[in-house]
Amino acid sequence: MAHASSLPYPETRRSAQVDDYHGTPVADPYRWLEDTDSPETQAWIAAQNAVTQTFLAQIPERARIHQRLTQLWDYPKFGLIYRRGNRYFQLRNSGLQNQDVLVVMDRPDGEPHILLDPNTLSADGTVALTNWAVSPDGQRLAYATSASGSDWMIWRVRDVESGDDLADVVEWSKFSGAEWLPDSSGFFYGRYAAPAEGAAYLSVNYHQTLHLHRIGQLQSDDLLVYARPDEKEWSFHPTVSDDGLWLILHVGQGTDRRNRLFYGPLADALAGQMKATELIPTLEAKYHFIGNDGPIFYFHTDWERPQGRVIGIDRTQPVRDRWQMVIPGGEDTLAEVQLVDNTFVALYMHDAHHRIARYSLGGQFLGEISLPTLGSALLGSPPRRFASTGQSQELFYSFSSFVWPTSIYRYDFANDASQLLIEPQINFDFGNYTTRQGFATSADGTQIPYFLVQRAGLPSHSPRPTILYGYGGFDISLTPSFAIGRLVWLEMGGALAVANLRGGGEYGSGWHKAGMLENKQHVFDDLIGVAEALIADGVTSPQKLATQGGSNGGLLVGAVMTQRPELFGAALPGVGVMDMLRFHKFTIGWAWVSEYGSSDDPAQFATLYAYSPLHNLRPGVCYPPTLVTTADHDDRVVPGHSFKFAATLQAAQGCANPTLIRIQQKAGHGLGKPTAILIDEISDVWAFLVKVLGL
Repeated sequence: MAHASSLPYPETRRSAQVDDYHGTPVADPYRWLEDTDSPETQAWIAAQNAVTQTFLAQIPERARIHQRLTQLWDYPKFGLIYRRGNRYFQLRNSGLQNQDVLVVMDRPDGEPHILLDPNTLSADGTVALTNWAVSPDGQRLAYATSASGSDWMIWRVRDVESGDDLADVVEWSKFSGAEWLPDSSGFFYGRYAAPAEGAAYLSVNYHQTLHLHRIGQLQSDDLLVYARPDEKEWSFHPTVSDDGLWLILHVGQGTDRRNRLFYGPLADALAGQMKATELIPTLEAKYHFIGNDGPIFYFHTDWERPQGRVIGIDRTQPVRDRWQMVIPGGEDTLAEVQLVDNTFVALYMHDAHHRIARYSLGGQFLGEISLPTLGSALLGSPPRRFASTGQSQELFYSFSSFVWPTSIYRYDFANDASQLLIEPQINFDFGNYTTRQGFATSADGTQIPYFLVQRAGLPSHSPRPTILYGYGGFDISLTPSFAIGRLVWLEMGGALAVANLRGGGEYGSGWHKAGMLENKQHVFDDLIGVAEALIADGVTSPQKLATQGGSNGGLLVGAVMTQRPELFGAALPGVGVMDMLRFHKFTIGWAWVSEYGSSDDPAQFATLYAYSPLHNLRPGVCYPPTLVTTADHDDRVVPGHSFKFAATLQAAQGCANPTLIRIQQKAGHGLGKPTAILIDEISDVWAFLVKVLGL
């Protein structure tokens, strides 16, 4: 392991703060760092960034990495195509634009016309298009922007024909889309009460309410459609049924993957008299409305089938013994279902990579849509049936893999054929790299799949610098996907391993439950098991192995580097949840209690305290070289997590390994991060690894 000379870390003031958790005193000497905007914290941020940038500036390869990243990044990129009315919409990026541009076309392969260019909204690209929805008739665009990476969104409406914005402005929306009315006269959205002055990035977000905004009216006149003041944690995600008669409410609670399901006549909702029928009144499973055929409502659910299935419920006879089992659950995990051309298009995960199958409304298997190789697919949402004169007969989807850039396809139901519409051209020899899937054994004997990507022809037992990436939480699956920034790492001779840990959704809800709450330690054991397998197979060595993850994955990195510091040659925790005792006290952190538990509960406190990265750093231990990354405007996982972890790590470090923090200004949790900032950040991370792993 490469040792650095002693670094001049800033002096971080320690306070006497101690909290009592059910009789256990817990010191929190850096509590003051939670106040991001205080002069003292701002001075600390500047001082830490200065130390980090000085360290990185001395790495000769840094400039070359930045140059090569910029060169590779500069290629045209294309998002999924969506049809609304007689128009087609798509996000595109010419190469190095800070934000993707929304274009409109008369046909899928037609001439694109710019509808919205977010790059014109700010000089530095830090205002991003974070959500958008086109009206069913294709005439209006509801679009949401966010500044500096914040989750707060401002909705506006643009006329598609003229390209001009209307007067409509909707503020204080968060974690919400826009669901248009069938006649395109307005849309439903979720919002929160405006926070107190100066508290927008820290204050807790409770009591989401559902509103209807009619085009041309002031937000103050928007209709309150549904609210539950007695349930502060509930959130409402609306869908209008295919026949335009019903408003379906997916009622969430925090980040619990289960949801309640209510519905009521759309006409009542428009009159401000929403009478919600509680079809699924309790949190028992996941229910996602796919569409309807008259009184039959179709749902993608994991009710009594952890891998997922499709059921039909007749709203006139909703008793469970009359529920229809349309597509039964199988060994593969059902990730998503779309209803197109009276056909269910089902996206499955088989050992964490995708396949696409088709079924009739009666559940008859109709065949598969073949994919090029082991990888990931995304399905484009089709136009709603109430918005067209007939059924849509086309489906747009994308495909990518670790060394397969995102390509766009059109499937024609009439001809049962896929057409490749867009295949990006990148000056990189993809044929020189291989992807294989392996399985590692976790501490309890569970087999954990992982993908390994590296240059072809390397000796089988020649340890090389390797990044082990993981997440392991919130039912989120890591399938093979393309990331241009990783190509530079592979090109330099590094290897990439991506682990499919428990806590994710790769094998259904059972896999998720096995890595949450009191089972969270399984996630850390799984990553450690993959690390040990990579070392045993000769792919890498502890001195050449880096572990990387962001958000919940940052927690993962923080936990494994404190539990097994000798196993890693570098640690890269990004925007991580590091203080497991106080995460629920900021912004949307309370919503993660269903995943992690809460320190307010004595039994859950004991579990959290046992692995909380911040609280398991021990003075005098030699921790691996660490580069913590966060952002000053992260209002998802507030930066105080990373600030306190970095300060504690620097004080505890028992050897000369560097422990640095890189704090990006005018950025957030990651959503909408400008290209220029992304390139700078990835360049710094790769340069750090080159230095400490000896690549």
